Amino acid sequence: MEPSVEDINNILVVGAGAMGSQIGMLCALAGYNLSVQDIDENMLEKAQRQLKSRMARNVEKGRITQEEVDAAFERMSFTTDLESPASRADFVIEAAVEKLDVKRDIFAALGTTAPEHTVLATNSSTIVSSRIADATSRPDRVCNMHFFNPALVMKCVEVVRNPETSDATVETTAELARRLGKHPVILNKEISGFVANRILGALMDEAISLYENDIASFEDIDVACRMALGHPMGPFELMDLTGIDVGYYVRMARYQESGDPEDRPAKSITEKFEKGELGRKSGRGWYTYDEEGRKLR
Repeated sequence: MEPSVEDINNILVVGAGAMGSQIGMLCALAGYNLSVQDIDENMLEKAQRQLKSRMARNVEKGRITQEEVDAAFERMSFTTDLESPASRADFVIEAAVEKLDVKRDIFAALGTTAPEHTVLATNSSTIVSSRIADATSRPDRVCNMHFFNPALVMKCVEVVRNPETSDATVETTAELARRLGKHPVILNKEISGFVANRILGALMDEAISLYENDIASFEDIDVACRMALGHPMGPFELMDLTGIDVGYYVRMARYQESGDPEDRPAKSITEKFEKGELGRKSGRGWYTYDEEGRKLR
C-alpha cells in the first residue's frame, strides 16, 4: 500500500522541544489527530505550557479564535510512550536531538511498530535520511521534512528524498506540508544543510568571524542584518531562537562526516555550548531571556 495524504488521520511527532511541539500544534490546527511523544515528562509539560501561552497571545491579537485553539488541543495528546501512538500513526515526524545514534534508535523502533503505509520523516536539516533509513524495514517511506523555526510562523518546508525514497512518499509529504499551510521545496538529491541553511550558514559563519575578530559587537552585527539587509532578526538572535546546541551539533556532525577542521563549531559557539548558554531555551545565549522567551537584553 503506497502512502497517500488522503489516508493521513493520525500524526505522531517525536520530540517535544520547540520544533516538535510547534509542528504538533500545526498538525492539530489543520484537523489531524496528533500525539507528541518525548522521553522526558518535564519536556512534555513545558511544551504544553508554552503552546498554551503562545496560542493565547494569538487569540488576543485576533489571529485565531479561542474555539479553534480549544478544538486543536482536544485533538492533541502528550505522552512518554512511543509504541502506542506509533502503532496508530499514518505519518511520523521525528524532531528529536540532532544526534545520529538517537535518531537511528527512534527509527528502528518506528520501523517495527508503525503501520506499513506510514511515512517516517525526520525534521533534521543536517542528518540526511539515507543515514537513518536503513534502520527501518521501509527506506522507501523515509525522507526529510524540514520545518523552519518558529514552525507555527515560517512558511517553508524542505522535503528531501534519499536514493530509495519513493515518489509517493515525496508527493505525500509535500501535500501534507501544503495542508499544514506551508510551501514545500523539494530537493531531488541529498546534501547536508539542504538549500536555505546552506545559504544561511555562510551568513552565520561570516557574522561569527566578524565578532570573533572584534570587528563589531554581536548586537551591532544583528542591527546591520536587520536594518541594512531587511532580515527579520539578526544571526545571533536567530542562533538563540533555534538553539546554540543545535548549531553546535550540526557543525560537529559535519566535521565528523568531512574530517575538515574548518567544519568544527566556532570557538565562541563551543564556549557557550559548554556553559549551557543555549539561547532562549536556557534563558541565556547571546542575549538573556525571561521564562516566556522574551529578550531582556
